[in-house]
Amino acid sequence: MQKQIRFSTGIKSFDKLISGGFKPNSINLIAGGPGSGKTIISIQFLMEGVKNNENVLYITFEEKKKKLYDDMLDFKWDLSKAEKSGKFVILEYTPEKVKKMLAEGGGVLESLIEKSKIKRVAIDSITSFALLYKDELTRKEAALALFEMIDQWGCTAVMTAQEESIESDTVSAALEFEVDSIIILYHTKVDGSRKRGIEVLKMRGTNHPSKTFELSISKEEGISIFPN
Repeated sequence: MQKQIRFSTGIKSFDKLISGGFKPNSINLIAGGPGSGKTIISIQFLMEGVKNNENVLYITFEEKKKKLYDDMLDFKWDLSKAEKSGKFVILEYTPEKVKKMLAEGGGVLESLIEKSKIKRVAIDSITSFALLYKDELTRKEAALALFEMIDQWGCTAVMTAQEESIESDTVSAALEFEVDSIIILYHTKVDGSRKRGIEVLKMRGTNHPSKTFELSISKEEGISIFPN
């Protein structure tokens, strides 16, 4: 049986834990609290695509473009240069715009993805989008519609969610609607100092470990995982 090609996350130590990366055309949710590394993982995933000559799309509801570009230069990721080359496409969408796009069936965005031959998408973050919906039922219905729309794009996607616990509404909705993987990031205080960690809660079709691993963020390598 031929081994399935995976989309590298750009984090070699993490790829080793998940059979080489994300499955093609999968939707992968990364949830965690403030400072846990969600945006950095998203950009590292996209820049790995740029490095492999793929066109990528970053949709942000919260980050301002200039601040994002300045922050990512710390990791030697020149998003401005990647954007000028046509490899990196960025959309600053308000949550209301996404809500309207869902109501219209996502036509404009779908056309952009098709025209630009986008292979990887990152949406950062869907939490503010979820807050547009007042009750749990409509929130879950909107999450389902969003996941289905992304699935139709035929891209490998990463979505982030600002969550403090795995019992949160967004993660619960993701579990119910069967995203392909859920990755939890931790940024907790241990013996008086902050420690970062990563856990693969689920990943469809992938033999992955069930333990939590230490995670670090450095300017030289971005995200690194310590399997031992």
